[in-house]
Amino acid sequence: MRALITGINGFVGGHLAEHLLTTGAWEVAGLARQPAPALETLEGRITYIAADLNDRDQTVVALASVRPDVIFHLAGQSNVPRAFADPHATVQANIGAQLNLFLAALHLRIDPLIIVASSNEIYGMVRPEELPLTEQTPLRPVNPYAVSKAAQDLFAYQYHISHRLRTIRLRPFNHIGPRQTEAFVVPAFAAQIARIEAGLQPPVLRVGNLAAERDFSDVRDIARAYELAALYGEVGAAYNVGSGQAVSIRRILDILLTFSTHDIQIEPDPSRMRPSDVPCVVCDASRFRADTGWTPRIPLEQTLFDTLEYWRFQVQEQP
Repeated sequence: MRALITGINGFVGGHLAEHLLTTGAWEVAGLARQPAPALETLEGRITYIAADLNDRDQTVVALASVRPDVIFHLAGQSNVPRAFADPHATVQANIGAQLNLFLAALHLRIDPLIIVASSNEIYGMVRPEELPLTEQTPLRPVNPYAVSKAAQDLFAYQYHISHRLRTIRLRPFNHIGPRQTEAFVVPAFAAQIARIEAGLQPPVLRVGNLAAERDFSDVRDIARAYELAALYGEVGAAYNVGSGQAVSIRRILDILLTFSTHDIQIEPDPSRMRPSDVPCVVCDASRFRADTGWTPRIPLEQTLFDTLEYWRFQVQEQP
């Protein structure tokens, strides 16, 4: 099958492309605004398209050149602090780009299956009695990024109903692993530890809210989930994807620190605190498991070790 991954240069996009290529069942095209793939592992193995989904004409040309069987729509702005700083740009990058993608498919009269990357952030301010979260939990987004993802989710449903687009909404909970940027909590910890070990930073690790509890999965398990959604998911459905376990940020930090031989002091950093934060988020992914057979395979400790090793290599490579 021909797959088009939008945002292929992003964290999940690269892992998804690598996963699809290993199966031998997919011909992979990738779309991003940069002129070349970010990953050397993808060079020569994919059809790469440099295009901006915020430009409707470029989007039409891109889809016409690939005519994919499946679109994995991962492109967008995913950082919550950046969304607070510039909500207009986040809305344009997430909602406007997806609408252009839908309109391009309709204009070209093609009928790909479109897997839309929604987010657990759309559930927002959840109550303890609502845990674990199901797909029927009300949407109460509490930050601009979450609002934009809720709109993406709803537009995907609306265009399925009103225009018969074959959309599936995946709502992944927190996913982590190698190659995630420091804009997110786990790589922010790992990068600081790596710099401390290399003598590039004093032995003080700055942190935000350590009490928050989140549902973490390895990005490589999430990549596998996207493929299974395309193969076995129900068109029109929304699926939660996560481990079903709540882990505190403090626990994440403690595990990472066990991998370092350095004595590291922890220091709160007000700039790393969100204006609004939800105490606990945990997933009920039973619907997705029942329809696709997906279960997470990679233990949390392995994910965290691999993430730290990635940042150790990055720090060593810096001039």
